[in-house]
Amino acid sequence: MNQGLKATFLLVVVPLCLQLAALNANAQNNTLWYKQPAKEWTEALPIGNGTLGAMVFGGVDDELLQLNEATLWSGGPVKKNVNPEAFQYLAQVREALFKEDYQKAHDLTQKMQGLYSESFLPLGDLHIKQSFGGAKQGAYYRDLNIGNAIATTKYTVNGVNYKREIFASAPDKIIVIRVSADKAKQLDLKINTGSQLRFQKSVIGGNTLQLAGKAPAHVEPSYVDSSNPIIYADDDKCRGMRYQLLAKAISNDGKIITDTSGITVKGASSVTLYVTAATSFVAYNKCPDGNEKIAETYLSKATKKTYAQLLAAHVSDYQKYFSRVNLSLNNGKGSRTDLPTDKRLAAYNTNQSADPGLEALYFQYGRYLLISSSRAKGVPANLQGIWNKELRAPWSSNYTSNINVQMNYWMAEDCNLSEMHTPLFQLIKGLSETGSEVAKSYYHAQGWVTHHNTDIWALANPVGDLGKGEPKWANWPMGGDWLTRHLWEHYLYTGDKEFLKNTAYPLMKGAAQFTLDWLVPDGKGHLVTAPSMSPENDFIYAPGKIGEVSVSTTMDMGIIRDLFDNLVTAGKILGVDAAFRDTLLAKKSKLIPYQIGSKGQLQEWYKDQESSDPHHRHVSHLYSVYPANEISIATNPELAAAAKRTLELRGDESTGWSLAWKVNLWARLLDGNHAYKLYRDLLRLTGTSETNYSEGGGLYPNMFDAHPPFQIDGNFGGTSGVAEMLLQSQNGNIHLLPALPDAWGTGQVNGLVARGAFVIDMKWTGGKITNASVLSKAGGVCRVISLSKLKVTGVSAAPSKVKEGYELVFNTQKGKSYQLTSSL
Repeated sequence: MNQGLKATFLLVVVPLCLQLAALNANAQNNTLWYKQPAKEWTEALPIGNGTLGAMVFGGVDDELLQLNEATLWSGGPVKKNVNPEAFQYLAQVREALFKEDYQKAHDLTQKMQGLYSESFLPLGDLHIKQSFGGAKQGAYYRDLNIGNAIATTKYTVNGVNYKREIFASAPDKIIVIRVSADKAKQLDLKINTGSQLRFQKSVIGGNTLQLAGKAPAHVEPSYVDSSNPIIYADDDKCRGMRYQLLAKAISNDGKIITDTSGITVKGASSVTLYVTAATSFVAYNKCPDGNEKIAETYLSKATKKTYAQLLAAHVSDYQKYFSRVNLSLNNGKGSRTDLPTDKRLAAYNTNQSADPGLEALYFQYGRYLLISSSRAKGVPANLQGIWNKELRAPWSSNYTSNINVQMNYWMAEDCNLSEMHTPLFQLIKGLSETGSEVAKSYYHAQGWVTHHNTDIWALANPVGDLGKGEPKWANWPMGGDWLTRHLWEHYLYTGDKEFLKNTAYPLMKGAAQFTLDWLVPDGKGHLVTAPSMSPENDFIYAPGKIGEVSVSTTMDMGIIRDLFDNLVTAGKILGVDAAFRDTLLAKKSKLIPYQIGSKGQLQEWYKDQESSDPHHRHVSHLYSVYPANEISIATNPELAAAAKRTLELRGDESTGWSLAWKVNLWARLLDGNHAYKLYRDLLRLTGTSETNYSEGGGLYPNMFDAHPPFQIDGNFGGTSGVAEMLLQSQNGNIHLLPALPDAWGTGQVNGLVARGAFVIDMKWTGGKITNASVLSKAGGVCRVISLSKLKVTGVSAAPSKVKEGYELVFNTQKGKSYQLTSSL
């Protein structure tokens, strides 16, 4: 090779090789893969475009896609004033509580219940069958690349290599399945659809398989013993929405016949299958009488595009969100990307070995799942995201607002997926309307309220089917107040004053107006809530006596303080409601203060009472530590120490989502090693059973969180916990690596977001920042705290020593990036 060619080779080929190696490594780091098809739903791989979802099993002879559509629920708009007698019991409940007659309070509170929520439903199943006449199958492989949101299955039969590529496109509102063989005309397929719902099958347009039907008017929760749990009402336009599922196959060289038995493909080299669906859902307060046949429009538009065009649009759209954040821990050293994911999880648990790539993968998997399940207007990710196979899903797969739906969105802002937060805001707006009626009819109060459960119809009443539910969950009335924290956080992370003025502030104010009416004097100088619950726990008030309904639980007081503080600050920013702010501050001053119990713990109840379950999965009284910031090491260390003692007494063992909450709590208490211990517990393999509660919380082979059964909030909460270990931004500071565990001594993260609308990149070695960058999206003062002594390029600012390390304060301009380097 002459010198000129050698130079060209070095300049072009070598960098290209390096780029390809980097892309390959990134693909491995972002891939779940397996050497066998899924036998159970907890082994199948999820895809979704935010509205349409599928669990891909990867079968050879029979591929199964279990399908969901985010708006397919039972029921219809909520009924008003479903328990007109409820209010008459409120004064009686309060009287019983102030006399400490907890049993009477319990029984009376049950009389204030409304109806159960409706249920999220499975759409249907799609089967792709191939017959190989008993020929031996080999070289099997399936994966899900969360870097581009494509699921792939490969296998070899009779010397022919087959491949299926599947993705759910948000731009084109369709699932695309590309089946191909590396030898011509080897594909003989039978494609069919079915559903657990009532349906009729037909062929439309000559070559499109249609499955259409109507959802039930009501589905009882799975925990209710009912002789008639699934109720259809075909003559009721307002109860039970219509749905349509469509499938169409196209091939350049194969013969395709479509009839009601399915789609038959003969002698094709490749086949592209288009699958889409829609429902007649319109809005939470409208009869579901919209146009489900919009699915036909989606299909028509998609089939006019080439596979390459659909794929490119999908990848571009998805990576616009996913690629904002990258995480590398310990430079990936010790990562077992060579192992299939199920074996990798088993090795991680059995050997207690390091696998930083797996830990980073789980973090990014949560981001993948949120992008894939939270893009439908007014329909946030539910208890299972958008993936549910059961006609009576666990807990109706609804929105449980005493922790679960909130945990789904803890990571939306700091993990740079702010847009995915929008469906939750839209649901909150709906709840403010339905909750206003509930506030009036149940409590004769202003503002709006929501309770333990809600659904696509923005149900706001206490659930329990008019007296059959336990008050410790059914009657809990603080859901609305808690949900408003998400509105405030969105403003803090984005600096969007229009959102604050037009959306957040009115909704926050409405929640506070209800709360002001809900608070009552206790006769001892305090304002209290009564009835009050600490979901979903109970307390011992006398030997052999267990209560659920109390007065002013710590969680209530924390949520109310948080709402009042946030609303006062928001009012000052907007320059409105000075008199109302004064009222909030005056009422806040009369709330029962946080109390430390006899064991040094933060009390859960207004008295120092024991729980009947000392290791209960809910740690509701620690709301003020996380997600709020009413209690922190920086501002009230004594209470923070009591919160830590509470966690120690509760113990580490718990269900999946509870482990995730505790990861965040330990991180907020700046104990990275304990947070990491629980993060590892969150990644423990539990098998495939969704009913084996003895195995405890952890992960299924497809990395879905095991409550058990599957609850997606554990995935989302785990992602949030990692972000909290790496970056915190409460108290007006941007704290870099505030709870970094020893196990992650070296690493790099790009794209995390801090309050104040700052995007943070950083590298660290030996637990200390070596360099970082701060992109200011809104301008303003940036206050960085780090163990490293940092200097900022291009701005006059010097680091100063503070308790947590070093503080660097500098002014920023909107849209400008600032480089920070170690000055040691």
